[in-house]
Amino acid sequence: MSVKINYSKKNHDKSNLNLVIFCNDKFNTNPIKKYLSKTELNYVDELLKNSDLKKNLLIFEISSKKKIILVSAKNDFKRSDIENLGADLYKCINNLKSSDYYIISDSVILKNVDFLGYFLHGVVLKSYEFKKYKSKKDIKNITLNIVGSKNKPSSQSQLKFKALEEGTFYTRDLVSEPGNILHPDEYAKRLSSLKKDGLKVTILDEKKLKKLGMHSLLGVGAGSVRGSYLVTMEWNGAKNKSQPLAFVGKGVTFDTGGYSLKPARFMEDMTYDMAGSAAVVGLMKTLALRKAKINAVGVVGLVENMVSGNAQRPGDIVKSYSGKTIEVLNTDAEGRLVLADALTFTEKKFKPKFIIDLATLTGAIIVSLGSEYAGLFSNNDKLSSQIIEAGKHVEEKLWRMPLHKNYDKLINSKNADMQNINYVGGAGSTTAAQFLQRFILNKTPWAHLDIAGMAFSKYGGSLNSGGATGFGVRLLNQLIEENYE
Repeated sequence: MSVKINYSKKNHDKSNLNLVIFCNDKFNTNPIKKYLSKTELNYVDELLKNSDLKKNLLIFEISSKKKIILVSAKNDFKRSDIENLGADLYKCINNLKSSDYYIISDSVILKNVDFLGYFLHGVVLKSYEFKKYKSKKDIKNITLNIVGSKNKPSSQSQLKFKALEEGTFYTRDLVSEPGNILHPDEYAKRLSSLKKDGLKVTILDEKKLKKLGMHSLLGVGAGSVRGSYLVTMEWNGAKNKSQPLAFVGKGVTFDTGGYSLKPARFMEDMTYDMAGSAAVVGLMKTLALRKAKINAVGVVGLVENMVSGNAQRPGDIVKSYSGKTIEVLNTDAEGRLVLADALTFTEKKFKPKFIIDLATLTGAIIVSLGSEYAGLFSNNDKLSSQIIEAGKHVEEKLWRMPLHKNYDKLINSKNADMQNINYVGGAGSTTAAQFLQRFILNKTPWAHLDIAGMAFSKYGGSLNSGGATGFGVRLLNQLIEENYE
């Protein structure tokens, strides 16, 4: 992280400090004059006459040692607006030479609960960069000193935001790693280290998976020299033994497509085909760090889809953990094969209140929704509504897509219980979700989030600067906070 936040209790001589001061959307300086000298106030007022007041931030250079940044906020700002405002501040100060800034908490004029907490959360999220493999990292360290006696986030809020940032950054780190580093063996090893955060981590290797009959998952990883794994992470934060909330993630650490080989162009992006699992991992880390008062389990299937003499072939038939057989017509429709075993295992072993799975599952969802919405498929209206509402609050948007029994005929197989793709064409994302639904055996409320268009951004978004987005961590944490804690 390149941003450090200090909560200062002492009074500072503000004459040579870079100040960040909040004001209304008209940039009215009357309420903030107590923080400026008369000369500074007159100078700022004069410059404001020729400034673009439609901007959220205005910078005034008082001297070579001092800048004043005015941040305007509207009374109708939602949480996401406040976080985006913080991201705007980061973009601003990251381009300046100075590295120390003093934010006047007393100048906050909005009554929004935790305004400053959300604002700083936006700053920190925007600051993320993955430069682990740069020989010259050039990371600028910025310190934000919070001064004043009012409007500071409570210690509990500070803990919540810090946990969410660490969980999101952990997800982004995992997704950003190259395939030669974060293969299934290394991934499983890293997940084992989460025990120190208070999670119960159980790793099922190939020997155990074969014994359980998880041939759908194992078939995907058969062509790799690396192992295949199913990893469970349990957090027991509730005082009672209530049913856990379950989250399942696709963890294909690299996806060549297998014998249904992908085109060479952009294949390098297939390192992020494990982003669904990374979101589950980041969420579980967040819940543990903030000591969430719920029971939850994260389950991830970790495989590498490669080509070799041992690799799965188009036309192979495998028997899943559920007992249902699958004809593999396309080895590049592998994520659903991993999730099939993971979903049934999760439902049988943990008997959860609901199951939400996340996966970069189909290119078809990008055709449908681009990089603005994730696709949501579900067998439960209540759960769907809760997820969509949570997404609105953190600006991780979802659009509900259809499921219907009439789609089943597109994945019925003549040679097995089902086939893993729809060869007729069309409804690619829906038939993939319809396939997954067959592995929810006991009518457990279930939702599938196809995040193929949301997990990685070449251009960056409001709260990330390009690359891995961490989509799903804040969304699901919000879902839990709003409805289950």
